[in-house]
Amino acid sequence: MDVSRPRARADNGAMLNDFADLATPLIADACLRCAVPLRVAPPGIRPVAPGERLAGRALPVRHYGSVDVFLEAFEHARDGDVLVIDNGGRVDEACVGDLAVLEAGTAGVSGLAVWGLHRDTPELVEIGLPVFSYGSYPPGPVRLDEREPDALRSARFGAHEVTSDDVVFGDADGVLFVPAARVRQVLDTAHAIRDTERAQATRIRNGRTLRAQTRFADYLARRKTDPTYTFRAHLRATGGEIEE
Repeated sequence: MDVSRPRARADNGAMLNDFADLATPLIADACLRCAVPLRVAPPGIRPVAPGERLAGRALPVRHYGSVDVFLEAFEHARDGDVLVIDNGGRVDEACVGDLAVLEAGTAGVSGLAVWGLHRDTPELVEIGLPVFSYGSYPPGPVRLDEREPDALRSARFGAHEVTSDDVVFGDADGVLFVPAARVRQVLDTAHAIRDTERAQATRIRNGRTLRAQTRFADYLARRKTDPTYTFRAHLRATGGEIEE
């Protein structure tokens, strides 16, 4: 199958560096601030080993019961890509294990996000390539389903479709997907939110409450006369952060 087509450029190395001092909650808040549709993996998708993180262009693939589709996807991988595996959220089989993850590393893949289960947990921890999934399950697939034409073009992950025009971010709080065309704006906004929140946290530790910083009394007073006035609008007016 020819999967080559124009793609929004995603500099995997730069994104990983930019994400190093961020977190997925900041990315999520930045998406809302930038009016970027929020696409988050279902709750329960977590790293196999504590501290693992993902940041890179999505390399989508749909699983049908055989590892060959992963090997074919690796033929089109670029350094730093994140393999996004659509296994339909199945919890009756593990769709990826140590050999596939080792092979992913040889192809330059920087991590895997699995809408499903993994196995070979001790080996995956030893390999050290980040893998995110619902959890572990000993049996592998016993099925072999008919492959769809777009098996290497897009992957479903929960309610969302993911393509190579997306960027994947993952950490202990979960995984989310951002269009590559908007990722620079989202990252810059996430850094600004982080800086504001860090300053607020420092002031709280130094004795100035968050209520004082956000002029919460003023907000309550205005809400009495204007019930449509929201706390988010108040935060934007005062330059505070806590929610978007």
